[in-house]
Amino acid sequence: MKIPKSTYRIQVRPSFDLHEVSRQVDYLGSLGADWVYLSPLLAAEPDSDHGYDVIDHSRIDASRGGAEGLAAAAKAAHDAGLGVLIDIVPNHVGTATPALSVWWWDLLLHGRESRYAEAFDVDWDFGNGKVRIPVLGDDDIPQPGESPQAGDRLGGELAKLTVETGDDGTPVLRYYDNRFPIAPGTLPADGTEIDPIAVHARQNYELMNWRRADAELNFRRFFGVNTLAGIRVEVPWVFDESHQEIVRWFDEGLADGLRVDHPDGLLDPKHYLDQLAEATGGTYVLVEKILESGEALPQGWATAGTTGYDALADIDRVLVDGKGQQTLDELDARLCGGEREPWKELIHGTKRAIADGLLRSEVLRLARLAPDVDDAADAIAELIANFPVYRSYLPDGAQHLEESVEESLRRRPELEGVITALVPRLGNPEDPLAQRFQQTSGMVMAKGVEDTAFYRFTRLTSLTEVGGDPSEFAITPDEFHRRQWEREQQAPTAMTTLSTHDTKRGEDVRARIDVLAELPEEWAGLLAEVSGLSPLPDGPLSNLIWQAVVGAWPISRDRLHAYAEKAAREAGNSTMWTAPDAKFEGALHALVDACFDNQKLNSILTEFVHRIEPFGWSNSLSAKLIQLTTPGVPDVYQGSELWETSLVDPDNRRVVDFEARRALLAEIDAGKRPVIDETGAAKLLVVSRALRLKRDRSELFSGYRALDAEGPAREHFIGFDRGGALTLATRLPVGLTGRASIPGGVGNTGSWGTTSVTLPSGTFIDTLTGRTFAGQARLADVFAEYPVALLAPEGF
Repeated sequence: MKIPKSTYRIQVRPSFDLHEVSRQVDYLGSLGADWVYLSPLLAAEPDSDHGYDVIDHSRIDASRGGAEGLAAAAKAAHDAGLGVLIDIVPNHVGTATPALSVWWWDLLLHGRESRYAEAFDVDWDFGNGKVRIPVLGDDDIPQPGESPQAGDRLGGELAKLTVETGDDGTPVLRYYDNRFPIAPGTLPADGTEIDPIAVHARQNYELMNWRRADAELNFRRFFGVNTLAGIRVEVPWVFDESHQEIVRWFDEGLADGLRVDHPDGLLDPKHYLDQLAEATGGTYVLVEKILESGEALPQGWATAGTTGYDALADIDRVLVDGKGQQTLDELDARLCGGEREPWKELIHGTKRAIADGLLRSEVLRLARLAPDVDDAADAIAELIANFPVYRSYLPDGAQHLEESVEESLRRRPELEGVITALVPRLGNPEDPLAQRFQQTSGMVMAKGVEDTAFYRFTRLTSLTEVGGDPSEFAITPDEFHRRQWEREQQAPTAMTTLSTHDTKRGEDVRARIDVLAELPEEWAGLLAEVSGLSPLPDGPLSNLIWQAVVGAWPISRDRLHAYAEKAAREAGNSTMWTAPDAKFEGALHALVDACFDNQKLNSILTEFVHRIEPFGWSNSLSAKLIQLTTPGVPDVYQGSELWETSLVDPDNRRVVDFEARRALLAEIDAGKRPVIDETGAAKLLVVSRALRLKRDRSELFSGYRALDAEGPAREHFIGFDRGGALTLATRLPVGLTGRASIPGGVGNTGSWGTTSVTLPSGTFIDTLTGRTFAGQARLADVFAEYPVALLAPEGF
């Protein structure tokens, strides 16, 4: 098995296709990346920037470069000595344009008789033999006293259906821009006038109001996305046909490894990974899996580990000042009206709301598997709301079910009889109820926590990141070292990351927000001042938005408007995706505009950012060097070798200026020593030197030992020895600068005073500056130019 030393993630899309990837391979090699890591390539919905909405498993998306493009990119990478890692999507397919979705169209055309009926997870009996498609508009909302289906049956939006000829010459039902197949024999054969509503009634699908999806859908989705239909990859032929193109990549030597998207949605992830290993010859595989605090991957999975959100959480927290927690807690409580709901209570509420709302159709489907148990839906929703991790993998993780049962009985003792009846089945790996429960609990966790609670718990938003537990405010260097040593023992070739296409905030936005934990009183005062100038009637959301403004400033007006609206609707307290509050959103957008148009407010923001920006840069460089050199395979998300100040998707999929990065790297390689400024060139120096050292001298990264500083500023140091390569970094830079009166000098260098670190025997050279150190190294000297140092044995 080939194992990467590092990866560089590229979002392949129509505007940056595989041929363009080929043209950037030389830059990636110069940067020091070991493998190029490509986003999904299979044919996807037109204009999809992410590629997770696969419509045809048999081919690479032509707009992404097609088979020819992958061949060119793979050849360029391999010729340059780089491996190729590709993201794949086994759990679902895109259905937004049914005529383009090969399997889905056939399912709608032929229903239960379709060859692909077995591929989709449809509850046919619940839909009266039809697939329910929630696309109709709100004219179909039933009137008071009518059943939920009344509006559909009485006409309404269905009256807007027409029968037309499709692009291939066959008849289709059209609803606005949506086209659906018409089954053979369902049109009148005697030349009578066609009634589209009557034709619709004869199809293998039922078009229904979109609001009915949450409770009445009868096929499994990807989370709550109606246009992403789950597939049953556990069926042998479904696996074979959905992976035929992927297997070709390995048969022809085009790919060297895979990243598996959302394995928690699969019926049996372990079995799937075993199949994948067999089909691809045991290739290097990573899984996009969120691990909760203290949780480990099940034993025996055919994977190197996760894509690194667990590492991200550790790195973020070791750079946060725990002493700021109390003040930020008090501020948060005031913003919440006097008391902050504990994190555990908050996520119970948000998860239960998802189970009773957006994903109620999944809960009701589980309840239909236990028809003999009264109130099963209520008990199942409560068990899912109390489930402590994304899912179990029975028999692995049975203790999580036990914990959920105990907590559910504490909260809802009146459900004891129902829960007692369900538990034996929920703990049986062979029971369909247990299998589907495992698939469902992760959906509820993702939507209830990542996409809701993370937008409500706003004390310090750098901690509300995918894979993180925001109730854990900070960790000490000792705890960080313990976790990294454990990672070295258990998952030395798993991925580490700081930014992805799914992160809520780019790594350097979080690094600047971390500074607020060192300035909690100042932040509270600033928040009160800016809120007075542009108020928002939602205190916690206001805190989140202002942190985003400060963290990403300067940012364009359009980007900030888009982020604020998405954040507010995800939080769901003052406005919602399904029921936007125009008055509140007006105030929200006025806040954004005020950042640019209100001269006083703009000056306050600009001055504050100017004050904390150097501390944010210090955190950024420390976080990046730590991520690149801790145990694991570090990934650099596209463009993040310079400052990564994006916000949540789609903002984090913006175009990357590779030419600018090439030019800066060439200057650095020619001997220019970049200063730490807004260009981000100093970060490029750190990234390139760390990646190159790891690629060229991998034997220097074969262990893990903490390095401890001695002296008055020792709490501001974090360092470790990877077996020859030494990482030295600064933490809590505000407090460090405040120590400038320590004897030994003035300014940032003098703030270290007499603090020093004992290096292993021998002489070491800093790969960033070329300076040499040995024995007892004064940190004032080590960090004279940059807040980080990467030392290698002299002569490396």
